[in-house]
Amino acid sequence: MAKNIRLLKAGTALLKFFIALLILDIILVARFILKRPESYAPWIAAVAILALIEVCIFWIGIVLVYISSIQLGLKQRILGIALGWVPFANIVMLLKIVRICGSEIRTETEKYKLNESRKSEQICRTKYPLLLVHGVFFRDFEVLNYWGRIPGELKKNGAVIYYGKHNSAAAVADSAKELEKRILDIVRETGCEKVNVIAHSKGGLDTRAAIAHTSAGKYIASLTTINTPHRGCEFADYFLNKIPESAQLAVARKYNAAASKLGDINPDFLSAVKDLTASACGKFNETTPNSPAVVYQWVGSVQKKAASGKFPLNFTYPIVKLFDGRNDGLVGETSFAWGTKYAFLDIDLPRGISHADMIDLNRENIAGFDVREFYVQLVADLKRRGF
Repeated sequence: MAKNIRLLKAGTALLKFFIALLILDIILVARFILKRPESYAPWIAAVAILALIEVCIFWIGIVLVYISSIQLGLKQRILGIALGWVPFANIVMLLKIVRICGSEIRTETEKYKLNESRKSEQICRTKYPLLLVHGVFFRDFEVLNYWGRIPGELKKNGAVIYYGKHNSAAAVADSAKELEKRILDIVRETGCEKVNVIAHSKGGLDTRAAIAHTSAGKYIASLTTINTPHRGCEFADYFLNKIPESAQLAVARKYNAAASKLGDINPDFLSAVKDLTASACGKFNETTPNSPAVVYQWVGSVQKKAASGKFPLNFTYPIVKLFDGRNDGLVGETSFAWGTKYAFLDIDLPRGISHADMIDLNRENIAGFDVREFYVQLVADLKRRGF
């Protein structure tokens, strides 16, 4: 069991105990008012001692919960602090916090038991290691993993994982060259012969280009693209045609400067964006054939409404819908398919599954969709098929 879940269990138990003591405190005060004893001193002393114990228990519990919970969002944390001094509202908020943490404990406990029960099977120990390739405007950071809790879950089930480590923003052709070098380095250092690539968003285009236009193709056994805009984004064409070039260049300069400080080498914001347009992807598809030696499969999902996604997907969803129809917050439904179908996640959930949900970017437990287990089964399927 993970350390944070053990701490979360302890913190939640203390908060429940605090609520029980608070109820006892209320009962004591009620009895005091009703009985009107001759001596107030014992009652006052009992309530004071109980209040002191409650304060200690509450603060220890709330600190443990705040530092260990993943599902307790920023909104709940802020409301917990803001309403902490408001009578009755503070109790309602505390009960909500306990409920959220209780659900998280149950989910993680079940997941721990599941992984323990199949530990010996190593169902994600594929013949070839996994290479996770990120999308545009992100990098592979050790502390803040682009893929959320997915890599950890895969490793618990035997997976060997590497990361693309390429620039956050570059033309597809340039990203392909970076991935070529990365793949050749992995093969040379490990002797693994090939890799299975799982690529999200633009990373799918980058990898397809690496397969077709660089020497990396013969070292890739399979490519699974996750919510990749294989046919581009119509809304990107529209905005690039409408936004003045001077404004585009200004945004690009600011992004490139920031990206350089975070590790990018010669980042190219505008080239990355232009390569995601429908017009650019149309030309790309004509000149980038699939390799018969590589298995191509795809995954896509749809977000059901704007409010289902966190910023900026809540903002972009209606815009993308106007141009590209049903979408995941960034990519239209008709753009996902490439190769043999693996899964289209049109799940019967009011919120749907967003572009960010598909990589567990927000580390959110979604009722009805376990993204970590989805990837475990995806990789287990690769293993069963000999990859």
